[in-house]
Parts: sequence; C-alpha cells; structure tokens
Amino acid sequence: MARRATVIGSGPNGLAAAVALARAGFAVRVLEAADTVGGGIRSAQLTLPGFVHDVCSAVHPAALTSPFLRAFGLRERIEWITPEISFAQPLDGGRAAIAYRDLERTADALGRDGHAWRAVTRPLARHLDGVVDFTGSQLIRMPRHPVTVARFGLRALQLGSRLGRGTFATEEADALLTGAFAHANTTLPSVGAAASGLFLVAHAHAGDGWAYPRGGAQRIADALVADLEAHGGVIETGRRVDTLAGLDWGDPHAGDVLLLDASPRLAVTHPDTPPAYARAIARYRYGPAVAKVDFALDGPVPWANPEVARSPTVHLGGTRAEVEASENAVARGRVTDHPYVLTVQPSVFDDSRAPAGKHVLWTYLHVPPDSTLDATELVTRQVERFAPGLRDRILATHAMSARERAEFNPADIGGDILGGAFTFAQAFRRPVVSPVPWRTPMKGVYLASASTPPGPGVTGMPGWYAARTAIRDALGERVDPEDLFGR
Repeated sequence: MARRATVIGSGPNGLAAAVALARAGFAVRVLEAADTVGGGIRSAQLTLPGFVHDVCSAVHPAALTSPFLRAFGLRERIEWITPEISFAQPLDGGRAAIAYRDLERTADALGRDGHAWRAVTRPLARHLDGVVDFTGSQLIRMPRHPVTVARFGLRALQLGSRLGRGTFATEEADALLTGAFAHANTTLPSVGAAASGLFLVAHAHAGDGWAYPRGGAQRIADALVADLEAHGGVIETGRRVDTLAGLDWGDPHAGDVLLLDASPRLAVTHPDTPPAYARAIARYRYGPAVAKVDFALDGPVPWANPEVARSPTVHLGGTRAEVEASENAVARGRVTDHPYVLTVQPSVFDDSRAPAGKHVLWTYLHVPPDSTLDATELVTRQVERFAPGLRDRILATHAMSARERAEFNPADIGGDILGGAFTFAQAFRRPVVSPVPWRTPMKGVYLASASTPPGPGVTGMPGWYAARTAIRDALGERVDPEDLFGR
C-alpha cells in the first residue's frame, strides 16, 4: 500500500509539495480551506463579469528561474508574457524612471546615473543563476557561487544602510531602486529590503524579466493541479483546518506524512509539540500587512508619462524619500497620505483579462497588521497623481482590507502576505534556526509555506524542500527535481 501524504493548503508551495510527493509514489490528498484552489495564485472576477483579477500575486519574476518550477516545465505548460519593461517608477511633472529588460537601455535612460546603475545591477543580472542558488534555500550552507554571493552580500549591506545614500545622483535612479526595495514591506533602508530588491532587480534585467502568465496567476495553479491529478492526487476544497488535534492524516510510523502550507502556528496545535518548539514558533514575527484594491476600467490608465503605460508593473510613491517615509510610517503603525502603492496593469498585454477596450488594474499598499482600512480612495488619489483622469475610467472596484485578507486566507497572519517579517534576522530564523527548518520535531510533520526558506514569491521552493525532506525521511532517498520530471 502506498504511503500517504496530506497537504494542508493549495497555494503554490502546497501544490508544489503535493506534485513532488505524488510523483514520488505517495497517495496525496490536499485540503484547501477555500472553495477554489490556488491560495496566493488565484484569479477571479472580483469586480464585473469578464474582468479577471489576480486575488493575490500578479507578476512572477522568480517563477521561471525557480529550480523546481523549471524542472516541472512551467514555461512550456502555460503561455507567458515577457514585457519589454520590467517595472516603472513615475515621478511628478510627467517624469518616470524605467527598468527595461535591456540593462543598457535602462542605464542610457538614467543619464549620469547610468554607470552607477550598471555597477549595481550588471554583475547580478549576468550571474542570475548564482543569485537564485544563494537566495533559493536556507542561508546556513556553503554557497556554490561564492563570488556572486560576495557581490550580492556586499551590495545588500551597502544599499541597505545609509552608506548607500550617495550611490546615485538623480531622483530617477534613487526612486527606481527604492521602489523595488519596498516590495519587502519593512523599514527602509534595511539589509533585508535591499537583498529582496536586488534579487528582483537582477531578474528585471535578465532572461524573461518580470514575466506573468496570460490569463492570470490561476494558470500556474491549474498547471500544478493537472499534474497532481494525473498522478493520482486529489484536492478537497472547503476543508479548513484550524487544529491538527484529531486530524486523520495517516500513520507517521508507517511513513505517512503531513505537510503544512500554512502558518507555522498551525503546527503547534499538534498534540506532540515539544514546549521548546512551541516557544520558538511563538517568537517568530509577522510583518505589516496589505490592503488591496482592484479596478475595472473603461480604458487604459491615463499615465502622464507614455512609457509607464507600457509597463505592466508600476511602483507609485514618488521619490526615494517619499517611499521611505511611507514604508517607515507603516512600520510605526500608520499610513501616510501619499503611500507607496504597488500596481499592475496586466491587460496592457493580455486581452483575455477584460472585455474589448476595457482594462483591469491591480493595486495594493502596505498597512499595519489587522488594519480595517478600505484603501480605495487613498489608492485612487495616488494613481491620479501620476495618471490624471483615472476616476473617469473607473467602472467598478473591489477592496480587501488587511483584516479581511487574514480571514480570507488563514496563512496571512494579520494580512501579512509574505509569511513573516522580512528582516535580516529572520532570513536565518524562518521560522526557526535549523539546517532543515522544514522538518518539525513531530514525526511526519513538515512546514511547507513561505514562512520557511527561501521565503515568499511564486517559486514552489518551500514546498519542494519540505517534500524532499519528507521523501528522504520516509524512503531514505535523496531526490532532485530533475529526478521527478525526467529532466
């Protein structure tokens, strides 16, 4: 009889773990609290019929460089859009800084800061495999690309402190880099934010840039589900699990396993949790949250700068000083009147996302945990700052506060979509200090969420590492993604 595997949560990590276990010969069952699968890679008609919005993640810089999803063949299984511009940062007066996939074009457009931009980004973009290898696992190991790791680390230390203030001479270059750093949803400047931002910027100037799937993020979930079901796995939706006490998931002494694509707090509901482990999980910190607003529009966003209209991802926040003030205010528990707003306009290149001539706009801003803020008006004002006339094109909106997000997805504690505070310390303690943080002290129980290395992002890697650990413990075999997919 095949060993059994139960996976709680059908986000990208839960599905990656389920696919790996099914291909390794386990009888896999996935329990999903919602009525649809996908977790952070769901898409839905949130505003009006025919307008397809991404419920959480929208653009996926790391999906096509993820070792697991590369072996899975994600590039071949769904259609990808690879825009010429990775991201843009509008400034007042119709100005904008543009991160083209072409690094040289980006540098040329930045004028006197072009040389400095090349110095920061070129070594990392040229050696993206080394950056992905270093950031794609836990940090407690010897790097395979030490020169790239040294460059990456030194740049993060420099730019993550006030020493980096003099790197650029212009507002444009400063703002462009800070907009990428602000994805980390933590104080600025900080080493954690700089490391996260450098990872994103390296992807912006290499390979597929900031690609996204035609039809929405749900296509990624659908591809993983199809492979899982083809190998005998089943998914049960509407199955919310709030405690592991009494959960029937098999016999751990017979090699059955339980993987949690959920907050580590769920693990400590297991009746065999050692007190020391429970205390360690209690010390793990969650970060600020997000408030999201989706728009159905009667036409494209009327950006003051025409190049911004060609960028699916747009960072709204103004200058470096404004973005830093916004993010640091959130860390202190409040939202400024001119917040950093992360926006995506996927329908610019994907006509499947809205009726002919119409568009969708995806936005969120960072807010304190458990905030009840409806950000619709705040976001609308900030978009209009750089795109006068947006209000006239709004057909409908859909808002989700941080508290509503936490209720919608139990893994998003307080509305934190990153699985934990993105700090330098928690790069080593995610959620505990261990060479194998996916394995818990409870036999057969593993953590498989973004609260484990390598952290957030649509990579499937936390789920893969959890599954690989479970396979090794149950079968005594070490497997690589290529072994499962014949690549």
